[in-house]
Amino acid sequence: MTASAVAPRKSRHPVDEVLPAPKLLAYGFQHVLAFYAGAVVVPILLANALKLSPTQLVHLINADLFTCGIASILQSVGIWKIGVRLPLLQGVTFTAVSPMIAIGTAAASGTEGLTTIYGAVIVAGLFTFLVAPYFSKLIRFFPPVVTGSVISIIGLALLPVAAGDAVGGAGPAGRPESWRNMAYALGTLALIVAIQRIFKGFMATVAVLAGLVIGTAVAWAFGDAQFSEVSQSSWVGVTTPFYFGWPQFSIAAIISMIVVMIITAVETTGDVFATGEIVEKRVGRTDIARALRADGAATALGGVFNSFPYTCFAENVGLVRLTRVKSRWVVATAGALMIVIGMLPKAGAIVAGIPHPVLGGAALAMFATVAVVGFQTLSRVDFHDHRNVVIVGTSVGLAMYVTAQPDVAKAVPSWAEIIFGSGITLGSLTAIILNLVFHHIGTNRGPAVAGAPGGQVRLSEVNAMSREQFVDTFGGLFQGSAWAVERAYDLRPFEDTLDLRRAFQEALFAGSQDEQRQLIESYPDLGADSVTEAGEDSESYRDQSVAGLTRLDQQDHDELADLTTQYRDRFGFPLVTCVRDRDSFSQVLRHGWQRLANSPAQEHATALIEIGEIAGHRFDNLVADANPIASARFSMGGLDA
Repeated sequence: MTASAVAPRKSRHPVDEVLPAPKLLAYGFQHVLAFYAGAVVVPILLANALKLSPTQLVHLINADLFTCGIASILQSVGIWKIGVRLPLLQGVTFTAVSPMIAIGTAAASGTEGLTTIYGAVIVAGLFTFLVAPYFSKLIRFFPPVVTGSVISIIGLALLPVAAGDAVGGAGPAGRPESWRNMAYALGTLALIVAIQRIFKGFMATVAVLAGLVIGTAVAWAFGDAQFSEVSQSSWVGVTTPFYFGWPQFSIAAIISMIVVMIITAVETTGDVFATGEIVEKRVGRTDIARALRADGAATALGGVFNSFPYTCFAENVGLVRLTRVKSRWVVATAGALMIVIGMLPKAGAIVAGIPHPVLGGAALAMFATVAVVGFQTLSRVDFHDHRNVVIVGTSVGLAMYVTAQPDVAKAVPSWAEIIFGSGITLGSLTAIILNLVFHHIGTNRGPAVAGAPGGQVRLSEVNAMSREQFVDTFGGLFQGSAWAVERAYDLRPFEDTLDLRRAFQEALFAGSQDEQRQLIESYPDLGADSVTEAGEDSESYRDQSVAGLTRLDQQDHDELADLTTQYRDRFGFPLVTCVRDRDSFSQVLRHGWQRLANSPAQEHATALIEIGEIAGHRFDNLVADANPIASARFSMGGLDA
């Protein structure tokens, strides 16, 4: 049999990997513990507002866990075109809390209010399921500047929730001044960090689970973890459809819940993109549609099984990032465990015995990692374009405003409280709207991309430049001949500053061998007198001053001269190095001596890459000069120019 006759074996993506049963159970249980506190908050808040009995509250919690399990399996495993098939665990959205309380109290207290809520939940779930493919077509309106902002906001807005748990939970039980609460929270967090630093493999990936178990054991030993509810709970409790009565349908309630689901769709989109970033799997339009269909189906199912609207739980997105366990079957296992816990009130009571400060300490780590994923996404954003700075800054600022001061929602009309009552909702909508305003609506003048004596030069003006004006503006990116800049001009029009940057790179590497050689020879030697005297070659002075090459003592100057002389003797052209990518003079030397071992062909290619890096930094300076926000940032860094 020949090698060509053997069918190539496809490698399985880590998302689709089925782990051994013991690991699935351990990782799945870790997800349940991380999820549990947030899962039971909504039923508790709603039961208190509607004045439900303790028995009815227990049934709400069981129904919530049972339906969460089904929803998580639906989202992670997938059926037909339902479910994104990523490690996303489903939970009740906090966005729906205030509207549901308003619906329930307007209808009546007790079970009558619940039945009106469930009628609205069922209709809103079906609506979401049907519009999912149309909403997914809007994915072009969710570039990294939007998704990165939303993901960062989700993580940052959840941190106060973790902090509330860390001080003992909301209400009278919470005592910020309690040193014991602080000890439990910080001790759990420190334990999670220590396990991840000391151990490798399986133990490192269950650091959160270990922190929760050990933290709870310590709290129990000191009498701060109570499990009295376990003996009082029944062994089996199965939720049944329409337990509280047949659903009632109110137009106002339905419209309110549909608005909730539209906002939730934005949050789900951000969570899906965040998880895609974490597990390194590309997210497309069909993936968003699948995720939203699962949200809609789970929400409609929740209305039937006495539960509430569902969305992807950001807490568990952070756990995936923290543990680096990417298998969706872990979340499916967590879903199965939740179904079991939802039918075993005693098991739920055990998990409910975990002290709030212990949960808070673990949540601080998990929620912060969600924000880090957002920062990683924002790293791909062109912040030389000041429009993106405005979008991110405004959306994050408003999100933190209502997160830090939640009472501001009382200053707006009741219909607007759903927006101003959540930092995640307000920040997400702000990012989306500002992206539309700055990038999709009206005349697009484009960002400022270059400085000029008369003021700023914008992208639209760059596209309208003559060849001579273009070369005059950008000629300083390269030494000597302007052929690379002239060829970049032929690649107009440029969509944004990143497109303009890429045009210079493509032009550089498209040159002939002779043109490239001539360009390399145009660069001065490192530490040359013509550079240190800061004569006409001010760009080279700025480049080399970063690592102190313009102010060397005699010994260092001689050592650098020895290197550059040997290099020129071997290859016939100067040693070109992007000094800004080396932190110190010693690194510049080390890099240069290593390159002496290369072949001439390899050094030719390496020199071109270094020239491209130098041009990139010069381009950044040029853009910074044109953008006042970026200019302030760059000047604070302190260049020795």
